[in-house]
Amino acid sequence: MPQALLGTPLPLHKHILRNRIIMGSMHTGFEEHAEGNEHLAAFYQARAEGGVALIITGGISPNEAGAVTEGGAKLTTDDEVKWHRLITDKVHEHDTKICMQILHTGRYAMSRQPVAPSAIQAPINPARPKALSTEEVKQTVQDYIRCAQLAQQAGYDGVEVMGSEGYLINQFIAQRTNQRDDEYGGSLENRHRFATEIVHGIRQTCGDDFIIIFRISVLDLVEHGSTWEDNLQLIQRIEHAGASIFNTGIGWHEARIPTIATMVPRAAFSNFTAKLKQASHLPVIATNRINMPDVAEQLLQDGIADAVCLARPMLADAQWSNKALAKRPESINTCIGCNQACLDHIFAGKLTSCLVNPFACHELQLIQKPAKNSKRIAVIGAGPAGLACAKTAAERGHHVTLFDAQSQIGGQLNIAKTVPGKQEFNETLRYFAHELSQLKVDVRLNAWADAAQLQDFDEIVLASGIHPRQVNIEGIDHPKVLSYLQVLRDKAHVGNKVIIIGSGGIGFDVAEFLSHQGEDSSQSPTLFQQEWQIDASLEQAGGLKSIEPQLTPSVRDITICQRKSGVVGRNLGKTTGWIHRLSLKEKGVNMLGGVTYLKIDDAGLHVQIGDQIQVLAADHIIICAGQESNRDLQDALNTLNKPVHIIGGADVATELDAKRAILSGTEVALAL
Repeated sequence: MPQALLGTPLPLHKHILRNRIIMGSMHTGFEEHAEGNEHLAAFYQARAEGGVALIITGGISPNEAGAVTEGGAKLTTDDEVKWHRLITDKVHEHDTKICMQILHTGRYAMSRQPVAPSAIQAPINPARPKALSTEEVKQTVQDYIRCAQLAQQAGYDGVEVMGSEGYLINQFIAQRTNQRDDEYGGSLENRHRFATEIVHGIRQTCGDDFIIIFRISVLDLVEHGSTWEDNLQLIQRIEHAGASIFNTGIGWHEARIPTIATMVPRAAFSNFTAKLKQASHLPVIATNRINMPDVAEQLLQDGIADAVCLARPMLADAQWSNKALAKRPESINTCIGCNQACLDHIFAGKLTSCLVNPFACHELQLIQKPAKNSKRIAVIGAGPAGLACAKTAAERGHHVTLFDAQSQIGGQLNIAKTVPGKQEFNETLRYFAHELSQLKVDVRLNAWADAAQLQDFDEIVLASGIHPRQVNIEGIDHPKVLSYLQVLRDKAHVGNKVIIIGSGGIGFDVAEFLSHQGEDSSQSPTLFQQEWQIDASLEQAGGLKSIEPQLTPSVRDITICQRKSGVVGRNLGKTTGWIHRLSLKEKGVNMLGGVTYLKIDDAGLHVQIGDQIQVLAADHIIICAGQESNRDLQDALNTLNKPVHIIGGADVATELDAKRAILSGTEVALAL
């Protein structure tokens, strides 16, 4: 058995990292708040206490033009240094290093006038950027150097220079976005000049004991991006300029290929990190969909990387590092790659959190303290809301009994885990099962709780979930009609020609489930790269064989219908909805908007679209038209004259929402 490497120290310039686990950069939203440093200090301190060796902060701009939004986070003056000192001091209390990421967003800036190497508009930004003059480029280099110098004064052990994901440095490097004819454009050496001058200037100014991480885009995933031969020259130049270590960047934000969502296999891009490792004289960090210790350890054992970088997994579990190093993976609250409370929140202007861990980024708002009086608590329903409530209440010292009518815990999570690409929900169920066992929660399955059984409890939490909403269509009782529960949970037979009524997350999940055949690409990096036309050799510019994915066609003829006009599935998650829409489209799934449902009969589903009445032939019609709360027990509970708390779907039966369910269960448990 080879020696475990994850816990071994890593020499880094004149620093020693206590292990090989690095917390990656994530924007939280607190960076823009006057008192956000207090929240960030608590957030990062919890991860430092959790055993991580090095933390990389969310991106801080070197000037006003580079901020994510107008008025966004920057470090440009001595007056701003004090704001950061609280963060670095708290982290250093726990033998953890911390580096500030310097991020200039370039043409991605959500401002009235972004700047860029050339005036080429980004497809994800409505504003066309202004091309920087040569003097402005030189000043921006100095802004980076000044920002790093201020970071050093603020107590940071180093900086990460963000050179990937399609941000400003990446925009200078790639021909796609650099059409300059001065010393910063044209030849590859000139296009690399901006990055090398920044790294060299930081090293000269901040000294040899300052960590400089360079996040390099080894795989752009956009047309006219870098080739591997281009990257080889950039690696040499950045090494010579004085970097300490390379971090791996995968994909530009405008790329139409998923890179961190749950349908992406674990360590899906490790072969590209391996190429970087083979070419580099510096240590190399692996990133992207590394969420469990066995994956991380294998990357180190195989010599693919010298360290691993985990961002969202540190949201999901602040103690990830300690648990991994103690060989307790069963106790890790695993990141499922859903993006619902992290990236989706940021793109909507909200604060970051985590679906499976609502305490993330809310360490000063959600405070868990031992209960003053230990109570007997009954939780009815072992879905996500009930599980979160039972776990948190038991952690606080309450005696908890958890009832569920099904034979296993999980509720709607047991449906989600059956959908190809959503197998990570198994980890959430594993985590809750382990925690309930450790906390000695009395779990009673196949148990229909009634008022008589609940008389001896002090308080009752009703987490009885939802049931599918029935729609008012003539012929709804026809044998062709199935509910999504019959399909996903009960595995009812479904014919070859299928109509899905409803285009929310459930409708898309059913379509994904029914369209799938053969090997699941979310479990195979090789198949995933083949389907999304990723060039493993990196001979093609940007690492793309084609901009059109080649997904396995659907095994069934499927049509998704929605009443609203416009894009079908528009309300899916900001950062993952486009993936689901594109994936099903490439599989040949039809999508119809503006549909009025008339009736169902042997011929199929009769509809009106615009002024046209037509019949959509179908073997089966599957109803995915929302949910209603299960509150059958509520009236009986009210007769007990005990406090009754209603949470999750039993409280609000909107689109299946594990994020809201887990948060509501946690909040009620904290108040018991």
